Amino acid sequence: MPTLSARGLAVPPSPIRKLVPLADAAKARGVKVFHLNIGQPDIETPAVMRDALRSFDEKVVAYSPSGGTDALRRTLLDYYAGIGVPLSPDQLLVTTGGSEAIHFGMAAAMDPGDVILVPDPMYANYISLAAVLGVTIVPVPTKVEDGYRLPLDWEPYLTPKVKGVLLCNPSNPTGAVYSADELQAVVDFVIRHDLYLFADEVYREFVYEGPLPPSLLTVPALGDRLVVVDSLSKRYSLCGARVGCLVTRNAGIAAGAMRLAQARLSPPLFAQLLGSKATALAADYFDETRETYRRRRDIVVDALQAMPGVVVARPEGAFYCMARLPVDDAEAFARFMLESFSHEGHTTMVAPGGGFYAQEGRGRDEVRIAYVLDEGELRQAMECLRLGLEAYNNR
Repeated sequence: MPTLSARGLAVPPSPIRKLVPLADAAKARGVKVFHLNIGQPDIETPAVMRDALRSFDEKVVAYSPSGGTDALRRTLLDYYAGIGVPLSPDQLLVTTGGSEAIHFGMAAAMDPGDVILVPDPMYANYISLAAVLGVTIVPVPTKVEDGYRLPLDWEPYLTPKVKGVLLCNPSNPTGAVYSADELQAVVDFVIRHDLYLFADEVYREFVYEGPLPPSLLTVPALGDRLVVVDSLSKRYSLCGARVGCLVTRNAGIAAGAMRLAQARLSPPLFAQLLGSKATALAADYFDETRETYRRRRDIVVDALQAMPGVVVARPEGAFYCMARLPVDDAEAFARFMLESFSHEGHTTMVAPGGGFYAQEGRGRDEVRIAYVLDEGELRQAMECLRLGLEAYNNR
């Protein structure tokens, strides 16, 4: 029998989705599952976007241009101009979600065997996409006790094979928002050693303490070594649409990413139709959403901090937190919650933390929690989690 590919075997299962069959089985038994495992907002997708689908009257659902429709590209260029980042059209490429932007950017800039430095824990798909491309992730450890702050000295992580740094700010999965000093240390490091900087800015609008962080595209010194990944999924509650973009002033990376985009033909037409209506939203659209997530964050973190043995930092942005639980194995606990526990017909699903770490062995007693449900359900979910921890440790 032919062998399987090393690439396919190297890609880890998603910690966000790997336990879905257990959740489905729990639902089949009549248990309501509170999904805190996945960043699927329950915020209503703007009506003007949904209406765009209803008004579609073309007789053929045709391919769109590989780089995106003119309407969506104009919308995105206007968005960036509004945050102080004027771009030319050839510096922006529409992608099928932010994940494709990460894939295209890394593929255009890095070769198999190259090394990229990433704060650990990290968005789990970075690990998967790097494995597909044969790129090695070297984790830069951060810890819950100091709110997952970045090091100010990156030199200990430099080797001849390092070609770039990847940051997510605000961070998925930790909710950390990096300070000006932390970001300047990274900027100085990549310039000093002639490295690429990949910036995942998907959660830019979701910051709860202080002003919104400026895009790294506003840092002139980065020039053509910067690649920004963005997405409309969380910004406008459009996760299922799968629409994002890659932004770079590096003509070579932009051209390489476009060739990859041509190979996949075109991004989804209907997703772009939805996204192109963002300009119709009110200027204060994000204010209410930010306040909603701030209240949800406080419900989750206050509940976690009241649980004996739990360690959690209060997130400053995004809508996730990592929590260290008083358990021997967080994945075994997550399975227990779906297979063996319910309270008043309810249980809570979390994502095992180990899958968000590139460093082997870390996160074994941690989980990622996405606070994307309404306040009433979040309170019920956290009560289920509290009681589930007691039941797991007393079993």
